[in-house]
Amino acid sequence: MTGTTTTPARAWQEMVEGNERFMAGMPRHPRQDVERRSELVGNQAPHAALFGCSDSRLAAEIIFDKGLGDLFVIRNAGQVISDSVVGSIEYAVAILGVPLIVVLGHDECGAVSAAIDSQSPNAPAIPPHIRHLIEPITSAVAKVKGTLPEGERPDATVVGREHLRATIGTLVSSSELISEAIAEGTLAIVGANYRLAEGMAVPDVVLGDIGAN
Repeated sequence: MTGTTTTPARAWQEMVEGNERFMAGMPRHPRQDVERRSELVGNQAPHAALFGCSDSRLAAEIIFDKGLGDLFVIRNAGQVISDSVVGSIEYAVAILGVPLIVVLGHDECGAVSAAIDSQSPNAPAIPPHIRHLIEPITSAVAKVKGTLPEGERPDATVVGREHLRATIGTLVSSSELISEAIAEGTLAIVGANYRLAEGMAVPDVVLGDIGAN
């Protein structure tokens, strides 16, 4: 295991500080020079793994003002859990030794809107690969619809938040490696929702110890 000496709490604090710089329009663009590139040729020790949506507005290193080698990033449309995602995150934890996993959802998510639309009466046919992708999100749609009057369209932000929580639940329940690392205190998971207009990543779910923050 490559590993880092950074704790889950310190790793999260660094993410928060980077996001604050980004929101303020004062990013440092750290560790993006030729020297950093050379340092990483034979080794990497990222401080966090980030699993997020592929949306073009969610460039992880920009949002959190990070540089080369800082984040181990996995992305797909709608941040939908799969075997390859779990395996990639387990690699980050077991081999690279990251102390923090950030699962990042966001508002105005196209995959979430597609999942909501797919449950409407007379919804148009969806290409099979897209349908397979959004299927895990439809359970969040159903859960939110169950709290609403008949026929009312679920709010995409509420569905996205429910999907984020379900994603983290599935990740932990499907990986003994990850759940044990959390129990041992060497790993934490933060589920956050990114607000496009503000540029702010707002924590919603925390598993493990990330300190006072």
